[in-house]
Amino acid sequence: MTSSLPRLGAASSAAAAKARPPERPASGPSRAGTHRRRRTPLGTTLAAAGALALAACASAPEPQADLAAASRASIAGSWQTALPHGGDVGALARWWQQFDDPALSALLGAADRASPSLATAEARIAQARAARVAAGAALLPSADATASLLRGRQDLTLPLGTSATVGLQASWELDVFGAGRAGRSAADARLAASEAAWHDARVAVAAETANTYVSLRACEAQLEQTRIDAQSRAETARLTRLSTDAGFESRANEALARAGAAQASSNATQQRQRCDSLVKALVELTALPEPQLRDQLAGATARLPAPAALDVPSVPATALAQRPDVFAAAQNVVAAAADVGRADALRYPRFGLAGSIGASQLRGAGIEVTGTTWTLGPVSVSVPVFDAGVRRANVEDARARYAEATASYAATLRRAIREAETALVTLQASAERRTAAAAAVEGFAASFRAVEARYRSGFGSLFELEDARRNALTAQNALIELDRERVAAWITLYRALGGGWTAEAPRLGDAAAHAAARDAATPLARPAVSPEQP
Repeated sequence: MTSSLPRLGAASSAAAAKARPPERPASGPSRAGTHRRRRTPLGTTLAAAGALALAACASAPEPQADLAAASRASIAGSWQTALPHGGDVGALARWWQQFDDPALSALLGAADRASPSLATAEARIAQARAARVAAGAALLPSADATASLLRGRQDLTLPLGTSATVGLQASWELDVFGAGRAGRSAADARLAASEAAWHDARVAVAAETANTYVSLRACEAQLEQTRIDAQSRAETARLTRLSTDAGFESRANEALARAGAAQASSNATQQRQRCDSLVKALVELTALPEPQLRDQLAGATARLPAPAALDVPSVPATALAQRPDVFAAAQNVVAAAADVGRADALRYPRFGLAGSIGASQLRGAGIEVTGTTWTLGPVSVSVPVFDAGVRRANVEDARARYAEATASYAATLRRAIREAETALVTLQASAERRTAAAAAVEGFAASFRAVEARYRSGFGSLFELEDARRNALTAQNALIELDRERVAAWITLYRALGGGWTAEAPRLGDAAAHAAARDAATPLARPAVSPEQP
């Protein structure tokens, strides 16, 4: 805060001087000269309060300027990676439907309903909503009802009597310097941030569940390959043993074949363990009983879902505007700026107004007296005199928290850019690698079939056969892993683009709005539909 109390006093004097009425001529010949209206203490106080209020408002930071500066420093004018082409999904909210995978849709719905992260986000929304109500109520008058009943004798000379009173007492703290309005603005911004955080948590839960599901399907595909390899090696070991018994193979080749079969069996067991671990992870995410979950997964074993392409905005700022975490970080900056204004406003005098109205009745010795009372006032003024620097320290603390929120906003922008750019790089690289990987799979598979046929005819070497088998299996697993990486990159890009959230999304004011948003934002709880459905 750059202003000080002496300067504010000078400003208030100037404002009071400007508020004086013009001079008027005297009413008679004996009253030559001019006549000035006397300033009342209340008028002087109000003029000073107005000047102080303007100074308090001017001391608060401007969050929009700082947000714009952080955006210019963090966001480039265009993406540094080529965008995917062919995207025809305009609404990210319906992107999951394009997978055409009922098991995935069911898991997403279960995770959405059971996620502790979403429950935590909803609780924070309830807290922010309650804080907003309290902040708004601070700007309004408060009233308390009172009632009393007394029966007794006030004096020995007076008869026994009963007195009853009822009343209403009201008080109102005038928000002259804007502390209450700043508190309400901060509460509004924090409520908006908590609602955006709920959407962000929802997108994160969906992405984590989908990634785990895709990893499980890739694991199952690799498990299928290891089982085929184990069966093939077991058959090779059997044939080698027969050839050894007949004297056509050496004992060394038999031992090698037997060791290869044992290793393949161990690899299959290890791969099955990885798949079981991913099933356990899905149980944690969805809270479904494991037998029920395995029944749902049994329909499309080892089949990776194929997501539709996304239409990525060519301007990064447009894409980041769809991210709820970026919006939440910006709202935290707005709230912190309002906190600075509130802390500064609390350094100045506080004005209050009180009043009451009541009715009383006195009854005794056959006499009844009734009456009403009312008061307006007092008008109270509380002026800070000495607090050992507490209020100024509170202002500095609020400014430090504002700087922290601004830095956090810039970090959120940079993280968002990195996530989107990384996903785009992965998509581009995986598209270029897949053609070569598929060709490698075909080539190594053809080589293995030829070597195996030659070996079974008695013209090949077991070492050559095992080497060809290893190359074919490695190429096949690499292709499966590449497909998994590509699907995971699409999911990461989906999350990096905000998962279908927009800043114009309806406010979540109550539980019913939460339920409506859960149904409208992403149809996670409903079965998957065909891509043709709008």
